[in-house]
Amino acid sequence: MPVIAVIDYDMGNLHSACKGLEKAGATTQVTDLAIDIERADAVVLPGVGAFDPAVQHLRTRGLEEPIKQAIASGKPFLGICLGLQILFEGSEEGTEPGLGIIAGQVRRFQPEPGITIPHMGWNELEFTQSHCPLWQQLSGSPRVYFVHSYYVDPVDPTIRAATVTHGSQTVTAAIARDNLMAVQFHPEKSSTTGLQILSNFVAQVNRCAESLVVSH
Repeated sequence: MPVIAVIDYDMGNLHSACKGLEKAGATTQVTDLAIDIERADAVVLPGVGAFDPAVQHLRTRGLEEPIKQAIASGKPFLGICLGLQILFEGSEEGTEPGLGIIAGQVRRFQPEPGITIPHMGWNELEFTQSHCPLWQQLSGSPRVYFVHSYYVDPVDPTIRAATVTHGSQTVTAAIARDNLMAVQFHPEKSSTTGLQILSNFVAQVNRCAESLVVSH
C-alpha cells in the first residue's frame, strides 16, 4: 500500500490530518526526515500558525530541499492551510522568504464593515479548475471549513483551482498544478466534503503508485 509522508515541523495538528488521510484509506508516516520524504509515494505538508516560524522550522530541519525535490519528482503533493502559504515567495505576515515554489505573495484580508478577520468557519468553494483531481464527486459549491487571516495571491491565475468569497473579497482557496495541490481550508475539519477531498487525493496517490509499478 502506498505511504504518504506527513511532514512534521512543529507547526500543525498532525494528528487530525493523519486521521483524515487514514480514514480515506491511506497509510501515513509522520516524519521530519529527508529520506522518508524521498521514499514516500506522496507528501502532505500541513500547517497551522504563523508564516515566519513555519519556514524557519522547515529550514532548521533541512526540509526545504526535500520538499522541492518531492514536488519536482512528480509524486502527489498536498499542502494544507499554512502548508499552502509557505509554498509562495513571501507573506505580508512576516519577513522570511517562503519556499518560492509558486510565484506570488501571501496577503492579508483588507478590513471592511461587517466581516471578521480571521475568515473563520464554513464557506462555499467555487471551482475554477473543474477537472482538478481533488474535486471529483463533489457538488458545484461545497462548503468547507476555513480559519485564516491571510490568503495566497498567485502570479499565474491558471494555477487557481478554487476561490472563496469573504465580504467583497474573492480570493484563492486552492491551487493545483500537475502533481502539486494545496488548499487554504482544512479538509480534515470539513466533514464529509473534506473526507471526499482527502479520499480523492489518496486515490490519486494510488493511481500514481500503480502506474509506476506498471512502467517498471
